[in-house]
Amino acid sequence: MQIKKAFIKDLEQVYSITKNCANHLIKNGIIQWSSDYPSIKILKNDIVLNQLWKLEEAGKIIGIIVLTEEEDFAYASVKWLTKEGKNLYVHRLAVHPTFQAMGYGQKLMDFAEAYAKKNKYVSIRLDTFSKNERNQKFYEQRGYKKLSKVYFPNQSKAPFYCYEKQLNV
Repeated sequence: MQIKKAFIKDLEQVYSITKNCANHLIKNGIIQWSSDYPSIKILKNDIVLNQLWKLEEAGKIIGIIVLTEEEDFAYASVKWLTKEGKNLYVHRLAVHPTFQAMGYGQKLMDFAEAYAKKNKYVSIRLDTFSKNERNQKFYEQRGYKKLSKVYFPNQSKAPFYCYEKQLNV
């Protein structure tokens, strides 16, 4: 298993993973990602900005995670635990449904947390869908604190919960 930066040549595989995840969520009654999100354009931009990481097993991409310093506009009203500064944001964590519940999501988050500590970020911030109780439990068991709600109307009418984990403090 390896986690490394994704390249443009990986775009179709990465997009396929997110589409499979979206379909899997929808089948389970979780309308978290729409048919428009995440788009191939968004994923391509993540790759171009060197912020999309891929998890490979035997040469096949089975999961992704986006790590960025850019705060999403929707987070403007969130009262974070740490002051603005060197914070790492996690977006678009996805593991192909065939490989879910095998610890790969944990491995991607282990990587994100190690990356954040190594690069001296003070915290990791993220959001997860309010109707996705499995994800909420996943982050809470890792020590993330639920803070407040934000809305992404193009994805869902239901809110997303913001979480933060303090590091290097």
